Amino acid sequence: MNTLNIRKTDILVSDGTPARLMYDQDADILEIFFGINEPATGVDLTDHIVLRLNPETKRAVSLLLIDFSLLTEKTAYGPRSYPLDHLNELPEALRAIVLQLVTSAPVNQFLKVSHLQTSSTEQVPLTYVETPPALLVA
Repeated sequence: MNTLNIRKTDILVSDGTPARLMYDQDADILEIFFGINEPATGVDLTDHIVLRLNPETKRAVSLLLIDFSLLTEKTAYGPRSYPLDHLNELPEALRAIVLQLVTSAPVNQFLKVSHLQTSSTEQVPLTYVETPPALLVA
């Protein structure tokens, strides 16, 4: 009989939102649920990061981090960053909601957003994953 190697941790995010962290060690997937679960739409931010949100209430429902160990791997220059290359594929209204959510609590406690200025007129949005303290102790 196979047993699932899933670690569940409940925390309070900095803005007081309850969050549940569900880490599947075998699949290396972390999903962070914010508050109560509700119907949600998944939006790919990168190939490894999915934001689930309710577009009607404009609320983040969860953040899915696929290949979590890779996403949180440190480099000689600091955290490994990834371009938010799927944002341009979203309709403008949804893109605005997503940007608001990823730059606000509770999502921004786990997902940090910045940009790379590639020219005077072009900015590439970047993100990196902040390892939740609850997962640092093994």
